Amino acid sequence: MHDPSPADRDDGADRDRDGGDPHAERDTTTVRGRRAEDVALRHLECAGLELVARNYRCRGGEIDLVMLEPATRTLVIVEVRSRGRRDFGSAAATIGFAKRRRIVLAARHLLLTRRDLRRLRARFDVVALDPSTGSPGAWTVTWIRGAFGSE
Repeated sequence: MHDPSPADRDDGADRDRDGGDPHAERDTTTVRGRRAEDVALRHLECAGLELVARNYRCRGGEIDLVMLEPATRTLVIVEVRSRGRRDFGSAAATIGFAKRRRIVLAARHLLLTRRDLRRLRARFDVVALDPSTGSPGAWTVTWIRGAFGSE
């Protein structure tokens, strides 16, 4: 038998604290984000909005949900934010200038590629999901219409 080289040794450095998959935290964050988008989508659909696209991506930006508000013929660009804890502020407070700029960039790209959407008014909304104080694992949903502009 040969003495394993440092590259062959399993010293556990690639594992997380629980000894599991090093990508588990990223997967958990992805799953949590997907769950938050599902909650936001149901909330908006119950309010009468219709889904146009989900997770629209382009170089430099992403839109979580693209919705249509039929009553006002408004295209609603939605950023979904969630927090696991309230210790560091609300979910809505986590959207900074750079994030807004990336959302606007993605919205402009969407309108360039989808001619059918150009004739609609557009609005940027945020759906924030914060932990509910009443029941563990539940969220309080806050829908902020017109949360920011395209400037």
